[in-house]
Amino acid sequence: MSPVTQSFRGKELKPSESLKIDAFSVRIGDIKGVELDRLHALSLSVGWPHRAEDWHFLREVGQGVVALDEIGRVLGSAMWFGHGDSFATVGMVITSPRLQTLGAAQWLMKRVFDNVPGHDLRLNATRAARRLYLSLDFQPEKTVYQCQGIARLPTAGSSAEAGSDVRTLDASDIPAAIALDAAGFGVRRTALIERLFAHSHGYGLFKNDKLNAFALCRPFGRGHVIGPVVAETDADAVAIVRPHVADHSGSFLRVDTHMHDGEFAAFLSHAGMPVFDTVLTMSLGKRLADFYTGRSAGLKTYTLASQTLG
Repeated sequence: MSPVTQSFRGKELKPSESLKIDAFSVRIGDIKGVELDRLHALSLSVGWPHRAEDWHFLREVGQGVVALDEIGRVLGSAMWFGHGDSFATVGMVITSPRLQTLGAAQWLMKRVFDNVPGHDLRLNATRAARRLYLSLDFQPEKTVYQCQGIARLPTAGSSAEAGSDVRTLDASDIPAAIALDAAGFGVRRTALIERLFAHSHGYGLFKNDKLNAFALCRPFGRGHVIGPVVAETDADAVAIVRPHVADHSGSFLRVDTHMHDGEFAAFLSHAGMPVFDTVLTMSLGKRLADFYTGRSAGLKTYTLASQTLG
């Protein structure tokens, strides 16, 4: 990952291997060469819920860089997750409180640009980070609602419609889930969905033995996260999320969704997962709508795999 001078979407970028801050220097490193406990300490320093195991999974499915001080302490990070030849999501852009006002986040983002030249990029920005991403020409798209809490199963709610059934997914369902995810997300994410299946429990909605919707749930942060969820209708989405809520009733559950009203959003609130916080989906290059041009309305991503993964 040697630095090069290049233009990323009209911006001349000169990423360097080191950054001088006050009386000390920060150097760049590969995120896969850093001990997990140091990455965990970084996310803890800014109040993020990621466990060491969550960092391990992200390193399995993505790439990234870290900012290191002279004695090897991790002071910042940035990751990217490529899908195909020209698209990536960006996440885990963290700078320690010590560096947050000193330009380190922009320096890390320039390293991301250096590694994905010409790619269409998508990320989910916290309020604190939006000014940075706007300065890098990312455009606002949609609000993501972080819904979480102690799960409880509502006494009423949608069930599978006549002629369809909900059942546990297995490895034989992966190809169909990859196709559904591509239709809902707008980009084919084969490797990611395969890895998510290995780490998750899933339910699918089948009609005439064909997979029409699915929801995965895996350990994350304070408990479990449900995502991605891909379905055509709110009723279908509720039908495949409901058994996950039943499985984890009394435990901490989280979903990240663009849905702010309707039956699905109401179900989450009734299931003990009200809106806790929001982030903003932003894009550089193709806008969200561009990925669905020419496609018929139908499948939607009801919940993200995570804010980092999209």
